[in-house]
Amino acid sequence: MTIGTELHNALGMLKMVSGQFQSFATRTQDPMAKQMYQDFNKKLDQMVNDLNNRTNYVESQEPQYKMENMTQQAFDQQQAGQQSMRKQ
Repeated sequence: MTIGTELHNALGMLKMVSGQFQSFATRTQDPMAKQMYQDFNKKLDQMVNDLNNRTNYVESQEPQYKMENMTQQAFDQQQAGQQSMRKQ
């Protein structure tokens, strides 16, 4: 597994966890828990942003680390699933 693949996998996992926390925040009735999940989600969103910037930098410096078309499609499907989870 290349560093590019590992970076994209990490991004996908962070986004998935962020979606789960958003879902928890939406479903809970406990105001303290809701705030905690929202805080976790904000931290994860910053991590996603930072890691995305790093991934873009690595790919600009090392083009061989760019995701192949098939891998990009799988990644896009994963993101669409996470968006769906957030809406619930």
